[in-house]
Amino acid sequence: MSLDAIVARPRLQRWLDLVLTTEPRQRASLVTTGWACLLMVCCVFSLELGAVAGLADPQLVRWWSLGSGACVLISFALIRSGASMGWRDPAFTHVQIAYAITSNAVAYAIADQARGITPPVLAVIMMFGVFGLRPAQIKVLMVYGLIAYGVAAALVQCWEPLGAMPVELAAMYLLIVAVVLFTSTALTLRAHAMREHLQGRKRDLSQAVEQVRELATRDELTGLPNRRHMQEMMRVEGLRAARSGQPLLMAQLDLDAFKVINDTHGHAAGDLVLQSFARLVSGCVRSADILARWGGEEFVLLMCNTSAQDGSYLLERVRSVVAATPVQLPTGATIELTVSVGAAQFLEGEELASLLERADEALYAAKRLGRNRVVWATR
Repeated sequence: MSLDAIVARPRLQRWLDLVLTTEPRQRASLVTTGWACLLMVCCVFSLELGAVAGLADPQLVRWWSLGSGACVLISFALIRSGASMGWRDPAFTHVQIAYAITSNAVAYAIADQARGITPPVLAVIMMFGVFGLRPAQIKVLMVYGLIAYGVAAALVQCWEPLGAMPVELAAMYLLIVAVVLFTSTALTLRAHAMREHLQGRKRDLSQAVEQVRELATRDELTGLPNRRHMQEMMRVEGLRAARSGQPLLMAQLDLDAFKVINDTHGHAAGDLVLQSFARLVSGCVRSADILARWGGEEFVLLMCNTSAQDGSYLLERVRSVVAATPVQLPTGATIELTVSVGAAQFLEGEELASLLERADEALYAAKRLGRNRVVWATR
């Protein structure tokens, strides 16, 4: 690529940004209206050629060209100013299409021998309905097009200066217009339906991806982060603590005598106990703390930017709340819960595996000392 081309591209981009803005929604509306402007330029040029060739009244064509061009430019200026950005459809597409249909019907009335150019243009106008119109609006515009062309045809037949033509030929034109309107509407509605279908599929896919992500990172029973996700969070928080020097605490929590609960009341009761325990602990910890189910009846709590003193207070609160909150089973039985906790503080230069191992050793110490207690790992 030449140096001139490299320099010219940013300059062209600046001009485009100046005309179309950089705001995505406004820019999209301006691009759509820009295409409408281009279509109008082509129509004006074609009809002016017809007037030059003597196929239509030059004076009528000139007034039509000025009016049609002015309305399109006003629409573009209104969108570019940002005045329409608060509207449901910033490009007011249905209004622009209704105006374009009106302009096209007027062109049919004044084009005399050049009337044949109007039906193809009408088809293109209706295709703009794909951009943001609801099916009901598209159908209303089709009916409006039939009425507008009906009025134009009546004027042609009743007003001699417009170039009256045989009734059979007028009927042929109206038939072609009706076919164009019905076909364009059907295709536009079909395109709209396909777009809605694709958007629905996209939403379904996004939901499916989110569900897969949840399944990959969440424990299905308790809704807490699972072991795999917790390992990633431990790695991230470990790097952050090593970088910032902020304290990081890790605790392993294990429900006491959980096997007895399962053996006595059944696994369904055990699941209910795990869910209740997860809710109790989640209600005690802070939003910045990360609680995860590590496996079975064992949970891991990561306390970020937390001093040992604050961590001790928090863990003791968790222990006391669990001990003071029995679980009521559907059968009416009540299960008293206690939890043993082993905690450790992240040391400078320590591997996370070592931190987890020290918290695990502290947990076993809590079990040996009689359960229902918090034990801190020694350095």
